[in-house]
Order: sequence, then C-alpha cells, then structure tokens
Amino acid sequence: MSLRSVLAASLLVSASLAAAGVPASAGDCEGVVVGVRAISQYNHANGNGFLAVRAGPGGGYAQIGEVYRADGLSITDRSGNWYEASCLYGRCENPLWGPSYPSGWVHRKYVKLSGACPW
Repeated sequence: MSLRSVLAASLLVSASLAAAGVPASAGDCEGVVVGVRAISQYNHANGNGFLAVRAGPGGGYAQIGEVYRADGLSITDRSGNWYEASCLYGRCENPLWGPSYPSGWVHRKYVKLSGACPW
C-alpha cells in the first residue's frame, strides 16, 4: 500500500469518526505559540519573549515553565480561556527558564490550534 493510500484511508477514517459524533481524543489536538515577542527580546523579569506555563488554569497560579513563539504544543484540555498543554518541539525543549518540555496551562490567546480539537 502506498503512503498516499495510507494517508487517504486515515483521513477517511477520521472524517467518518467525526461525522459519527465520536469525540476527538487527547493527542489529536495541537497548537503553536503565537503573539509573543521574539526570543531575541527575551526578558524573564519583564515577561517578554515567552508564554508562561502555569500550574493551573489562571494567571494566579504559579509559573512552572515557559514556551516560546513557534513552539509546538500538545493540547489535552481546556478550562475557560486556558489550555492544558505540553511542549512537543521547539525552543521549549531547552528553555531559558524552567524545566525542559514544560507541561501545564497556557492562555489560549497565544495558541493557534490545529488538528482534531474538541473545543
């Protein structure tokens, strides 16, 4: 079976599941960080050049990591204006502050979704 046939079959199955009302599952929704300053303008103290990853869905939760413009994220949940996210690729693999591959909550204003997102 050719790669084109496999991809076409995969798309057909996904479309059939969506039409049947089968919800998207975790791992099907991805996002990319947008709307934050370039890393060349990074200043942790001033909050420039990164998107804070927080311990919970709100600005009052502690910052536990950071992701950067164009980083890829796996989105697994939503609570109001916040997405539960984990670093997939990009600068977040080796951040300027916090742990590698941070996982927590990010504000949805700065994430452009793609894939089969249930929200």
